[in-house]
Amino acid sequence: MENSQPFVKVIQAKSTQASFLWLEGFREACCLHRVVLLCLRSRTLLMRTAQCFLLNGLIFLGSLFVLNSVVIPTLEWMLPHQCSLITDQETCPLGGILKFYYLLRLGLVQLFYLFWFYPLYIFSFILSNLWYNDIAKYGFAALGESEVTAMEPSGDDALTSQKNTNTNKPAGLGGIMVGIGEQVYSVLLLSFFFLEVYATGFLPYIGKTINFLLLSWMYAYYCYEYKWNFSEVPLDKRLDFFESNWAFFAGFGSPCVLAIFFFSPLVSYGVMAILFPLFVLTATSSGAEKAIFSQRRKWKGASLGRLPIFYVADTLSMWMLSIFLLEPQEQRQDNKEH
Repeated sequence: MENSQPFVKVIQAKSTQASFLWLEGFREACCLHRVVLLCLRSRTLLMRTAQCFLLNGLIFLGSLFVLNSVVIPTLEWMLPHQCSLITDQETCPLGGILKFYYLLRLGLVQLFYLFWFYPLYIFSFILSNLWYNDIAKYGFAALGESEVTAMEPSGDDALTSQKNTNTNKPAGLGGIMVGIGEQVYSVLLLSFFFLEVYATGFLPYIGKTINFLLLSWMYAYYCYEYKWNFSEVPLDKRLDFFESNWAFFAGFGSPCVLAIFFFSPLVSYGVMAILFPLFVLTATSSGAEKAIFSQRRKWKGASLGRLPIFYVADTLSMWMLSIFLLEPQEQRQDNKEH
């Protein structure tokens, strides 16, 4: 029992530290007053943000509201599916007609989805992603910072500048190829991580909890990725910083997930499409590094340790890249032999 007490104390201390970091991340995400300040500084940013609200809020969610509140009730009144709605008789001689009404009403609703919602969803998804990048860019410019700090390595307490971060990056064509390689790897990593998030939702009992946690990390990474791109932070430093401060980013992503977790897929998309640019701007203007280091100083420099959040996605991404890299080499060897 005496030997287990130090271990229990360590677990309690780490849990308390993780809770404080989670709360700090949650607080950072909820600092939406920063969005107002940035929009006041940049008229272009204000216009882009308003366009997101108009497309995803007024048009997309408004269309869903009209469908559920006006169109469907009207169709149910015009094409009733129960005898009690049209007759008081105990027997229902209109069973065949009511079944036809039901199928007709269902078909009309599906046509509404096919020719309006699904094209609108695709259009909104593509256009919104373009606008998110613009919003992050204008928000980053509105900060007016001439030099932004990069991520610290997990074992170093000092922030490194953007210049120091990029000293190891090759110049010229080599630097371009490294940048392209990082983008390809990043796309694969996040795609596999998204599949991992989707798959955990089907796990019994603990699936929803794990799904919520992974979604929180996913949205937090998406929000900060724009800032890190404009700050030219290398991918390895992003992942190191993110996984070394996993409790903070779990807290930052939680408000995003809470806003959509209990809605239907289409409503969840519409709500997130409205809120996501706000969280992107919050991440862009946040002092995540300072908040994390401030919490670390309270715990006398102790860290929680790195949690391999992207381990599965990283393994699958490297496996996928190895397949594409090995095939051309094998083809060249075959050509030499012939």
